[in-house]
Amino acid sequence: MIDYDKILNPTVTSLKPSGIRKFFDIAATMENVISLGVGEPDFQTPWNIRKAGITSLEKGKTKYTSNSGLMELRREISAYLGRKYGLSYNPDGEILLSVGGSEAIDGAIRAIISPGDEVIIPQPSYVCYEPITMLAGGVPVIIETRAEDDFKVTPEQLKAAITPKTKALILPYPCNPTGAIMERKDIEAISEILKDTNILVISDEIYSELTFGQKHVSPASVPGMWERTVTVNGFSKAFSMTGWRLGYACGPREIISMMTKIHQFAIMCAPTTSQHAAIEALKNSDEAVEAMIREYNYRRKLIVGIFNDLGLVCREPKGAFYAFPCISSTGLSSDEFCERLLKEEHVAVVPGTAFGKGGEGFVRASYCYSKEHIIEAGNRIAKFLSKL
Repeated sequence: MIDYDKILNPTVTSLKPSGIRKFFDIAATMENVISLGVGEPDFQTPWNIRKAGITSLEKGKTKYTSNSGLMELRREISAYLGRKYGLSYNPDGEILLSVGGSEAIDGAIRAIISPGDEVIIPQPSYVCYEPITMLAGGVPVIIETRAEDDFKVTPEQLKAAITPKTKALILPYPCNPTGAIMERKDIEAISEILKDTNILVISDEIYSELTFGQKHVSPASVPGMWERTVTVNGFSKAFSMTGWRLGYACGPREIISMMTKIHQFAIMCAPTTSQHAAIEALKNSDEAVEAMIREYNYRRKLIVGIFNDLGLVCREPKGAFYAFPCISSTGLSSDEFCERLLKEEHVAVVPGTAFGKGGEGFVRASYCYSKEHIIEAGNRIAKFLSKL
């Protein structure tokens, strides 16, 4: 009889499953559940993008592309980042198409991390950074961002986290789950700390289009940061293309070439149909994206108002599409609050602890849902609170 405990990688077996999935799995067994848990746009991919994908299939464009991706798409990404965020990347060697943003993050970490190297990760943040670091043999160094700092990394926290073993810093802004953003002055302060070091920044900007009240500032656009930054982005959130699985990484040629090598052996190339659709997305979808952003902004104000009216203090999220209300006034832990809310009122939200220990006392609620959906969830949460 084979002993699987002796075969399986102990690093993999020690990883905890995503805390997000726990509540989705429970909710899937229940009826009449109102979910605020999914970080997926409820909009259809705009028709012109879908049509471009369909047309590419009809024309038989179903072969592998180059490892880096279609040159036409890389040129469009270069132009898009230039007009949107003032970034300059050479399509030939400084841009890599990936299977979603997560593959780009994985590739960036694997390209630079050797066993024992440290990666600084602000939390609460998306669930993939810490396990990917561990799988690469790296050591996650967690910075617990605070509500009073609007969940931003402070210069003092960064200085305290840096050691001779520090190899990389993750900047997950706009942030899932907190909705926090980094302003130019915040990034300039980080740049000042990182100058004269060999610390690489991996900037996850998948929500860059989804900012409210001010324009996203890409770290690589700040003086002194381009040469030390890998910019990760994609099509899932802004263009409502989650299932198309297409992301990209941009950065110095020396880093991108190593990421391309990993991508070459692990993936070969990003989905060809998705790449053809993405060309259309970047060329002709500004109006569709702006319409979705206007609707998200309306929902953002609606859900924040509901939580604050219920006495669950909720700071205004300035990016992404999540609210992060504080539930500590209920006397319940984040897990207890979510479990009881789901069981008693059939409303699914995600405990803040799914995104790191610093998320205790908070829950994540997505506003990727209709006005009616959000209001009904609010009514049920009010009923739940009245019984506590």
